[in-house]
Amino acid sequence: MKQSLWGPLSALYAKIRGQQAPSQSLQISEARWKLALEGSNMGVWDWHLDTDLVYRSDQWHEIFGYSTGEVGATAQDGRTLIHPDDLEQAIQDIKDHLAGKTPIFTSEFRMRCKDGSWKWTLSRGMIVSTDTRGRPLRLIGTHTDISEQKRSEAEMLRLAHYDPITDLPNRILFLDRFEQEIRKAQRHRRSLALMFIDLDRFKEINDTLGHDTGDRLLQESGLRLLECVRATDTVARLGGDEFTILLTNLEDMGHVDRVAQTIIDTIAQPFQFGDEMVYITASIGITLYPHDATGMEILVKNADQAMYAAKNNGRNGYHYFTPSMQAAAFLRMRTANDLRKAVQLGQIQVHYQPIVELATGRVSKAEALVRWAHPERGLVYPGEFIAVAEDTGLITTIGDEVFAQAARQTALWRQAFPGFQMTVNKSPAQFRNNEREQSHWLELLDALGLPGESIVVEITEGLLLDAHAQTIRKLESFHDVGMRIAIDDFGTGYSSLAYLKKFEIDYLKIDQSFTANLHPESDNLAICEAVVVMAHKLGIQVIAEGVETEAQRDLLLKAGCDYAQGFLFSHPLPASEFEGRFFPTR
Repeated sequence: MKQSLWGPLSALYAKIRGQQAPSQSLQISEARWKLALEGSNMGVWDWHLDTDLVYRSDQWHEIFGYSTGEVGATAQDGRTLIHPDDLEQAIQDIKDHLAGKTPIFTSEFRMRCKDGSWKWTLSRGMIVSTDTRGRPLRLIGTHTDISEQKRSEAEMLRLAHYDPITDLPNRILFLDRFEQEIRKAQRHRRSLALMFIDLDRFKEINDTLGHDTGDRLLQESGLRLLECVRATDTVARLGGDEFTILLTNLEDMGHVDRVAQTIIDTIAQPFQFGDEMVYITASIGITLYPHDATGMEILVKNADQAMYAAKNNGRNGYHYFTPSMQAAAFLRMRTANDLRKAVQLGQIQVHYQPIVELATGRVSKAEALVRWAHPERGLVYPGEFIAVAEDTGLITTIGDEVFAQAARQTALWRQAFPGFQMTVNKSPAQFRNNEREQSHWLELLDALGLPGESIVVEITEGLLLDAHAQTIRKLESFHDVGMRIAIDDFGTGYSSLAYLKKFEIDYLKIDQSFTANLHPESDNLAICEAVVVMAHKLGIQVIAEGVETEAQRDLLLKAGCDYAQGFLFSHPLPASEFEGRFFPTR
């Protein structure tokens, strides 16, 4: 290297490092500066503007894999190695420095290596010589390989803006893109659609098959969603089993319907994970800009409310936002807030409906039915709050309270009437919860001295469709202590009859839709008779629900039905009224 290079270069290096230029009194040799720069993985360049010739050090060539002299000697030769996407900014950075706008030239760009790869490069330099009019004549600087730093920055950016499981945009990036798309839609007077997508019963699959399978299901679902939209649309995962889609630049609103139905059909296709075949569906809520709202926050709430409407309509479908949903959402929120206080304030009550033995007319069983004594709304029936309790996770707390009240009442009634049996409902959401509730129920029975057969656990027919290991384990634990199992609303679901023996079912409850309009020669009577015959062949007893007339009772008795309950016998009653009516001698 030329002897004259290292003096100016030492000044540059000191300035970059925030130090004073080395003085003659320190007697620091140019050789030591050379060693410092070359030993720090910096490639040195010396550019003479009057000739456009550039000297590049051995270390510079080594960084990019070139032999000494292999790269042309001019600055233009070096510029041909800069990535096309970075070239314009690099040229502007050098112009700013030559114009005196920056004390030190600094620029980051990608440089092409000899093997064709690209390295991110930090270039720094400064003017070290000018003519008599102050115009730059010579620049000296360094090139540093910052590829690893750029990779780390890119990874940090990815972690901050992309979901680690699906590699889709996360909530932060989604909201940023949503805001940008709204601005573009405003400028161009275009519409866009926001979809909220929730995977139905994902938590149950995650709990029963494990988190690894759950993660794979999320990944595959994300890929399927990407296949349903255009490259210009955005698919994001907000968290849990919730995805969002932004459909932009809409001209044909029918496109939204087509995409929504395609998503429903695509997600419903089975997922194959090794030997396990997994089935899942999706519920989609849709809101439109600017038809429904113009603000991002309101649109997000709209889509969320529409998604809940899709779930309430039976899942596996989509629903557009309507203004009436806001009132329903407010009521749901208020209900959830009030429910959290209900147990603490003693507002959860249990009423009891008798189950009558048809052959004798004797009341030997009752069903425990939850009621909410709301201070403002009065007595609230389960249809108005159970779905909210399941969605918020409060169903476990409420279920515990109902069971505790029912079990204590059973213990009292069995003292006077041995053999009395209480039926308690247990929703599918309770089966998906942890084992604490299960053990709590069994511990309470033991503490009250109640035998297992005093309790009948009533489950839905649909639960048997998703009877994975956790459900099976809980049902078996009930049977192990002698508790009985009843299937509620039998005939309204799609369960296989094989499950009736697999799970040792003790009672079938014929749904009231079959007992309604029951008369001789009716199809409903034929169905009831068939259920009774089948159940008895399997050693299962039958309870008919919704019996309201003596004619219905007589037809069911003739058909061989074992038990019945309904308004003919009694509405659900508080414990004291139940005792006064059905246990008058107690």
